[in-house]
Amino acid sequence: MKYFSLIVILFLISCGNKEDILLPKSGTTVISDVQDHSPIYIFFRIKEKDTLAEVNRKNSIITTNWILNIDKRLPLKLVIPEVMKLQDKKRKEKAHQNEKAENYYSYADSIGKNMAFIPFTKVHYTIGKPKNNDFVISFKKANDLVWLNGRAVKKSDLLQEIFSIRFINKPRIVIQFDRDMSYGDYIQNKILIRKFDLYSVNPIAPIEFIY
Repeated sequence: MKYFSLIVILFLISCGNKEDILLPKSGTTVISDVQDHSPIYIFFRIKEKDTLAEVNRKNSIITTNWILNIDKRLPLKLVIPEVMKLQDKKRKEKAHQNEKAENYYSYADSIGKNMAFIPFTKVHYTIGKPKNNDFVISFKKANDLVWLNGRAVKKSDLLQEIFSIRFINKPRIVIQFDRDMSYGDYIQNKILIRKFDLYSVNPIAPIEFIY
């Protein structure tokens, strides 16, 4: 389904002004179609010398799937607190809760030339660092390396490196992201992690740390 023009038209009608969001890009489609959804927008704003994240959720309906359209230029330190607020609101809504409703991030599939989506319903964000006994996959700002419990490896070698590890006692595996990382890089890293079928061995915990 071609979503990009649809999203722009919906926003133009609802606000009466042209607003642009630069979406993240990837050559991989995780999910290609989401039905019964509500759009939520987080815009990139500059006020004097400050960068701001401006949220527009006036068209969101609690019982639907939420699609978050977020500008890729925003840093995680501005994006994730707003996402946490949205998650909290939806999770606490009891009167009209729909247990089947999911939350998705949108991005542009640069190969398929269409909108694509990655789910994050079960993710719980924490501002801070993991526990000392966790096994940590750490992504840093604008870096082609990823750290596995402090050991740097190339992202292209990540799959091989993870499966080469033999845990004596299976630790909790968690992911942490640099708070200054752009949202665009964050989505690319999340798509990279989803390629790994770790779930039958030692699944990655649905907890993401922003440090």
